[in-house]
Amino acid sequence: MIIRPIKTNDDYKYTLLRIDALMDTEPGTEDGAELDVLVTLVEAYENEHFPIGAPDPVAAILFRMEQMGFKR
Repeated sequence: MIIRPIKTNDDYKYTLLRIDALMDTEPGTEDGAELDVLVTLVEAYENEHFPIGAPDPVAAILFRMEQMGFKR
């Protein structure tokens, strides 16, 4: 198991494919440990390259009201 940092979009795509292949592994195994590390790397990469900002507060409230069937 050689784990490398995610530096490019190709690295990111490869890592996502590897995570997909490891999704059914048992915790506490070598593959399970690899999965944990890869998920951590992907989270760090996504936080840096695909940040998600906070929603507009009014839009968030209106969305939640719609979900719950409330009207203004």
